[in-house]
Amino acid sequence: MKLYYFAGACSLSPHIVALEAGLPVTMVKIDSKTKKTESGADYLAVNSKGAVPALQLDDGRVLTEGPAIVQYLADQKPESGLAPRAGTFERYQLMEILNYITSEVHKSFTPLFNPAGSAEMKEAAATNLSKKFDWLSGFLGKKPYLMGNTFTVADAYLFTVLNWTGHVKIDLSKWPVLAEFKSRIAQRPKVHQAMKEESLIK
Repeated sequence: MKLYYFAGACSLSPHIVALEAGLPVTMVKIDSKTKKTESGADYLAVNSKGAVPALQLDDGRVLTEGPAIVQYLADQKPESGLAPRAGTFERYQLMEILNYITSEVHKSFTPLFNPAGSAEMKEAAATNLSKKFDWLSGFLGKKPYLMGNTFTVADAYLFTVLNWTGHVKIDLSKWPVLAEFKSRIAQRPKVHQAMKEESLIK
């Protein structure tokens, strides 16, 4: 399998999941501006959306959208515990939190990354994001992970988006539950490995 990524983007989430599951995945870095791989291949031929991540299977089929990809990867190694078994109520709860992260949290960062965005627009986005962080803090509470006592694909995704707070100058210490979560997940060996492989840390 090949996982197409931009360093530090939301593709970090399936990168972490693949390592946690022990799945052999070839990482293919994309230039976010040119949409070319390091070998010069056209990424748009793989994923016409132009966004990451994209997972290309050995038979050539391609799966896009992070929440779908991480569940697919987890299901390749069900014994990893990275996702509850398909069809269980807990699996739908996992989908619920993945959908919340992707639609409410991930997308709320978009205006903050826009260099052409006005100060007013960015202030509104930060205010909106703070409400999402308030909810996540309450939802996480004293649980070690989003789903309880087990690390799942949802934790990899939440860690990935929380990792962007430094880039957009959001002080996560205002949400100590999330700051502690981010710090704890960063210490996982496979998370550390993924970040090192993407040159996010030394």
